[in-house]
Amino acid sequence: MKSKSPDPPRYDISKSPPVDQVGVAERAKRFTTRSIKNECKRSGLQLVLNMIDLTTLEGADTPNKVKQLCYKANHLHDSIPGLPTTAAVCVYPTLVKTARKALGKSSPVKIASVATAFPSGQGYLDLKLEETKRAVGDGADEIDMVISRGKFLSGDYDYVFDEIAAVKKACGKARLKVILETGELGTLDNVRRASDIAIHAGADFIKTSTGKISSAATIPITLVMLLAIRDHYYKTGQMIGMKPAGGISNAKLALHYLVMVKETVGPEWLTNEWFRFGASSLANDVLMQIAKLEDGHYQASRYFSKD
Repeated sequence: MKSKSPDPPRYDISKSPPVDQVGVAERAKRFTTRSIKNECKRSGLQLVLNMIDLTTLEGADTPNKVKQLCYKANHLHDSIPGLPTTAAVCVYPTLVKTARKALGKSSPVKIASVATAFPSGQGYLDLKLEETKRAVGDGADEIDMVISRGKFLSGDYDYVFDEIAAVKKACGKARLKVILETGELGTLDNVRRASDIAIHAGADFIKTSTGKISSAATIPITLVMLLAIRDHYYKTGQMIGMKPAGGISNAKLALHYLVMVKETVGPEWLTNEWFRFGASSLANDVLMQIAKLEDGHYQASRYFSKD
C-alpha cells in the first residue's frame, strides 16, 4: 500500500516582508529604460514567442477555434523560417481533448487548462478538484487555477493555502499555475502575501491575472512576485515559474519583462519552463517585429491570423 505524501505545512503569513512601494516603482521604471541592440533583439523576440501561452477562454469557443489556435501554436508564421512554437495553448477543460488531438503526439506545445471555477474562483472545493482531475485525465499538461480572492481578502489565508495544496495534489504529474488575480488584491503587500502562500502551498508557477478584469499584469506587480520567487529560491534552492498575463500586447514591453527577469531572478529563468507570457495578442506584434528585422518592412496585419 502506497503511503500518502505529507501535506505541506501552512505558511506563516507574518514571514512575508512588507513591500517598499517607492523602491519597487523606481526599480520597475528603470527596466523600461534599457536599450536593446538589434543583434540581441531577434533572439529576444524568438524567446518571447517561445514563452507565450496562446489562449482562448470565451463562452463562444468551439472545437474549430481551438484547432486553429493549435495550428498557430505549431506554425506561427510559415513564411519566416526558424521560428519556435509557442510554449502552450490554454483552453477550457471541455476542450482539452480537442487540443490534444489537434496538436498531435510530436508537438512540443503544452496543453494548459483553466480550472477551479475560473475566473471567479467561487465554487465548491470538491467540484474544483473533480474539474482539475478530469482536465488532467483528458490530456492537460498544466492546470491554471484561481485562488479564492474572497477568502484571501477576508483574511482566511489557511483556506487559500489548503485549497492550493489540494489542487496541487489533484494535478498529479501536471504542473500547477496559481492565478492571484492581482487586480483584485488591492495592494502590493497583498500581492506578496498571496505569492508566498501559493509558493509554499505547492505552486509550480505563480501568475498575475485571469485576463478577465481590466487591471492585469504590470511591471511593478510582476517584480513583487519575482522577488517572492527569488527569496524562496535563496532559502530552498527550489525554482518557481512566473507568468504575467494580460496587458502585455507589444514586443518592446515583453523585452523589458525579460530584462527584469534576468536581473531579478537570473538567466536560468529565461526559458519557457520557468517564465511565460499570458498574452495571445502579443504573438502577432512579435511576429511583425521579426518580419521587419528580416526585410526592413512591416507586414500588413492581414498576414497574421487573429486569435
